[in-house]
Amino acid sequence: MNINLTLIMQAIGFGLFIWFCQRTIWPWMMTQVETRQRQIAEGLEAGEQGRRTLVTAEKRVADMIAEARSKAGEIVATGEKFRAETIDQAKLEAQAERDRIVAAAKAEAAQEYQTAREQLRNQVADLAVAGAAKILQREIDPRAHAQLLDEIRREL
Repeated sequence: MNINLTLIMQAIGFGLFIWFCQRTIWPWMMTQVETRQRQIAEGLEAGEQGRRTLVTAEKRVADMIAEARSKAGEIVATGEKFRAETIDQAKLEAQAERDRIVAAAKAEAAQEYQTAREQLRNQVADLAVAGAAKILQREIDPRAHAQLLDEIRREL
């Protein structure tokens, strides 16, 4: 293989091309590569930060859900207790109302009993006086013998 002038000129041209690229294009390309590396590193860090934030948020959400369930359970328990107390109170009020109505009915019945007994006593006394008047064949003056009639009524 002959080394001739063409090969030497190509080698010199290639060397000048490398020197030119190293002085002008290479620094710009390295700046672009470093910028891109920085962007990728920042993106990876942001992704890692986002993952950590997601994990933290998931923990907070789980805690909030547990707290909400606990509060819901407390609210339901309070509602059940209030319902039971309301039912018990209503039962007590109904029992008191029933007792009051029964007592009023008993008092009214006793009053009617006394009234009926008094009316019956008066009727019996009147019948006794009428019967005695017929037996004696004379009329008894009820005003004159009021004390006698009262004694008969008390005995009956």
